[in-house]
Amino acid sequence: MPELPILTIQDIAFGGKGVARHEGMVVFVPFVAPGEVVSAQIIRRKKNFAEAELVSVLERSPDRVEPPCPVFGICGGCSYQHVTYERQLAIKATQVEQTLRRVGRLEHVPMQPIIGSPKQYGYRNRIRVHRAGRVVGFFAHESRELVDVERCPISQPKVNAALANLRRSSQPDGDYSLRAPGGGPYFQQTNPGATRELVALAGRTVRRGQQLLVDAYCGAGLFARALRDLFEQVIGLEENVLAVESASRDAAPHERYIAGEVSVHLGEILMTHDAERTTVILDPPSTGISARIADLLIAAAPAEILYVSCNPATLARDLALLTKTYRLHTVTPIDMFPQTAEIEVLAHLAR
Repeated sequence: MPELPILTIQDIAFGGKGVARHEGMVVFVPFVAPGEVVSAQIIRRKKNFAEAELVSVLERSPDRVEPPCPVFGICGGCSYQHVTYERQLAIKATQVEQTLRRVGRLEHVPMQPIIGSPKQYGYRNRIRVHRAGRVVGFFAHESRELVDVERCPISQPKVNAALANLRRSSQPDGDYSLRAPGGGPYFQQTNPGATRELVALAGRTVRRGQQLLVDAYCGAGLFARALRDLFEQVIGLEENVLAVESASRDAAPHERYIAGEVSVHLGEILMTHDAERTTVILDPPSTGISARIADLLIAAAPAEILYVSCNPATLARDLALLTKTYRLHTVTPIDMFPQTAEIEVLAHLAR
């Protein structure tokens, strides 16, 4: 059996894998911490990099802790339970800055301190699990094999209660969405505490004295409802009809919601209002905004844009386009998903 390579972990890439070098090649290793020395088994070799499995930690990082979940490292949901929360935040903030520089080719990234989640465990208000026979749980790390999960530590107690009920039931095999009471059949943030931090940050960031707020990809009106008292008029754009109906039920007289594609309605709204007094909030899916929407924003040139992203790579791509017209004022990461590799970002651009 060939000798296992000994690797020194230099960094953590977006997605949660440690970065090391071996025989002139970059090697990615999961469930490690920066500075650790580990032995690993190479499992895949590509042209420019290799992927490995962790075998043992030879020199531990002072940031390494004992994961509370018995299936951590087997289940594919979490990436960072083995490191302190403070280190998780530092890792994620660095990943955001590095991604914006590398992918967006932004020379200056005005990073602000990362905002942590009020709860590091027990925060998720919904999960999606799978059932096959008596096994109920999540897919394994980089596998379609199902891992039996009795309790998910990052989920709220009511979600775990729903999981326990499903495990006891005779429901057929399939996928099940388990959620805390409330919400609807449309996208909502999964971490209520961190969501409040995100909304508060948006409230501190937007200009005062603006006439119009356009909340694009508004869902059920998260930002529009929270910020409506700061604007003379609020318009939300959202494809999901049920989300629009939910938002409209609580709308103020100066607040309205339009069901449809953002690219269809955004241009007309921007062109018929004073750009100098218009704020646009973008909260697109992980794929980011389309080139069409970027063109509409650049052509109409509203005074400011708040871009909320759950994918630093597509955010970097879109900022590379928008910063041809706009100045990037701030980039603030928000840890919406503690223990996982995901990260939320709010970028503020002004004309």
